[in-house]
Amino acid sequence: MLTRMNNIESHLRQKMSERLANLLRSFPAFSESDIENGLACMKPRSFKKDDFLMKEGKTCDWIAYIGSGIVRNFYYSSKGEEITYCLTFPNVFISAYSSFIRNKETFENLQAISDVEALIIRKKDYQALINSSRAWLEFSNHFAEQSYVLMEERLLSLQMESAEQRYRSLLRSSPEYLEHIPLKYIASYLGITPRHLSRLRKDNPA
Repeated sequence: MLTRMNNIESHLRQKMSERLANLLRSFPAFSESDIENGLACMKPRSFKKDDFLMKEGKTCDWIAYIGSGIVRNFYYSSKGEEITYCLTFPNVFISAYSSFIRNKETFENLQAISDVEALIIRKKDYQALINSSRAWLEFSNHFAEQSYVLMEERLLSLQMESAEQRYRSLLRSSPEYLEHIPLKYIASYLGITPRHLSRLRKDNPA
C-alpha cells in the first residue's frame, strides 16, 4: 500500500514538473537546457488545507510554482482583521516577493485554502541560476515586472471598479476555483462584506 501511494505521489509530481516545463517553454529565451537546470533546483512540497507557506515576521527565501491548489495572501489590519488581498491559482509562481528581494521580514501571510502541491526553489539556487544563465536573468526581470503590474492592477481595481465589476472579473478569470474558496475570503478580497457578496452572487450566478 505504501509503495502504491509513493508511486502515485511520484507520478503527480512528474506531471507537475511537466506543466511547469511547458509554462517555461512559453518564455522565448529558455532553451531545454535552461529549463532542465531550473527544474533540477526545485524541490516538491505538499501543504494541507490551512497550512501556512509563509507567516508574517519571517523572511521569505523562496519562490514557489503552484502545481495544484489555491493560496491566499493576507495581512492583519490595524483592527486585527484579516485582509485577503491576493488569490493564487495553479500554474502560477508565488512568493512574499518584497521580503524575498529585500531580505527583510514580511508583513504578509501565505496560506493554503485547499491542499497544495508546489515546486520550491530557494533564493541561493535561484541566484545561482540567474548568475549562470542570461535566460534565467531575463525571466527574473520578467517575474519582477509582472509582480509589479499585478499589484498595480489590483490597486486600480479597488479604486476604480465597483464591487460587482470586481466580482464579475473574478468569475471570468477563475470560475472553476471559486467554489473551493470560503465566502469570507472572497468578500475580503473584493473589499466588501459577506452580506454584500451574497447579493452579488444572487444577481450574478456562475
